[in-house]
Amino acid sequence: MQLALPQREPSGLLIERGAVVTVDDDFTIHDPGWVQLMGDRIEAVGQGTAPESVRRGVSRVIDATGCAVMPGMINGHTHLFQTFFRGLADDKSLLDWLRECIWPGAVHLDGEAAHLAALLGMVENLRTGATSIIDHQYIHLDAGIDDAVCRAASVSGVRFLLARGWADRNYEPKLAESAETVLSRAEVVRSNWEGHDDDRLRIELAPLIPWGCSDEAMTSTVGASRSWGAGTHIHCAETAIEVQMSLDERGMRHVPWLDSLGVLGPDTQLAHSVWLDDDELDLIAERGAVVVHCPVSNMYLASGVPRIIDMMERGIPIALASDGPGSNNRQDLFEAMKVAVLLQKVDRLDPMALQPEDALRMACRGGATAFGLPDQLGVLEAGRKADVVVVDLDSVFTAPVHRVPSALVFCATPANVTHVVVDGRVLIDEGQVTMLDEAVLRADADAAARRVFRSAGIGSRITTDPSGLTD
Repeated sequence: MQLALPQREPSGLLIERGAVVTVDDDFTIHDPGWVQLMGDRIEAVGQGTAPESVRRGVSRVIDATGCAVMPGMINGHTHLFQTFFRGLADDKSLLDWLRECIWPGAVHLDGEAAHLAALLGMVENLRTGATSIIDHQYIHLDAGIDDAVCRAASVSGVRFLLARGWADRNYEPKLAESAETVLSRAEVVRSNWEGHDDDRLRIELAPLIPWGCSDEAMTSTVGASRSWGAGTHIHCAETAIEVQMSLDERGMRHVPWLDSLGVLGPDTQLAHSVWLDDDELDLIAERGAVVVHCPVSNMYLASGVPRIIDMMERGIPIALASDGPGSNNRQDLFEAMKVAVLLQKVDRLDPMALQPEDALRMACRGGATAFGLPDQLGVLEAGRKADVVVVDLDSVFTAPVHRVPSALVFCATPANVTHVVVDGRVLIDEGQVTMLDEAVLRADADAAARRVFRSAGIGSRITTDPSGLTD
């Protein structure tokens, strides 16, 4: 399998003649417009035709006629190892899914399988226009798994935040770790990968779920992560049952508990946040914490509908995410944007509840805030990172385009993505992955998944045989 990142264009790259959706404060759209990339940065963005001096000076020009040009989206919460677990939760709630599907298979993951699962998931994210990923990675039976996942990020070219997950109680014993073990292993991963590839890879700590984490371990790991200048990522109030568990044991809901430990702050990412009351929303807004919305997963597991409109009214930053493929089956931020809008419309019985521009802000700017780089990602403007996506809107599925944001959110799919640029490198070029052989990756991942599920004794129909024969 070829594993070589493409070089940046030596004299820069120009993307022109498309509708440039900047996602800036005014939601400016240059239609047509142009974006000039130089090295790993956006050099300039403009309306109309690019100046001839710009066109002559760049090494390559991409003609985006009929396309939208938008910032790379940020998948604010996923579990990449779960690319091997698609389709196993179609009839299960969260806790049953964990006990019956995730834990039995995850305990058999090793570094090689985790590397391939992550690499497969990273290519999937790139194909859906997600240039940055926050991976809540909590499988550590093989001490080399985190390293294997980071290596996948390095070779894939994606911008990557390893949210190094952990639980120290009430969890599958083989997956639980003490705080001391978490910190010692995390330090090794940080020394190997923090700031790697021109700061494309970053590390933070990520307590898994409130009921799986002791107060003492929370305090020590959050303190360590802050000492690194990093954040804390945690599942929060995903289901009503989990909130009741917290009330029964601690006498507090999730958000007050986090605040009582000094965890809640602008560096905190709260994944899901479905079952929050008014006081919790007010507290999140006051502390400046970020909510990561996973609408498809919340529907798939029947977890509930988050109060997104109430969050927006309080000024809470909201990122968008797919969640892991095990509780979604896809990592598709176009789907997540569409579902996010529709879910609020039908929940409120209000067609104006949420609009396409709101979803794009979540996927781009909210995601940049969750990633910890609000001034570097999520907007097409000079000086920001050269993370850009080109989406073909000249299709029977999207035409005629009356409003570009509407077409992107309600009509576009990963099949419309023609080019993906991360850090100035073209990773998807005319619809083709440039850094590896995708067919070989799929075959290798299928073989590794078969091996994992065979070891776990879990029936699987995974096959690369076109005849459809199974193991």
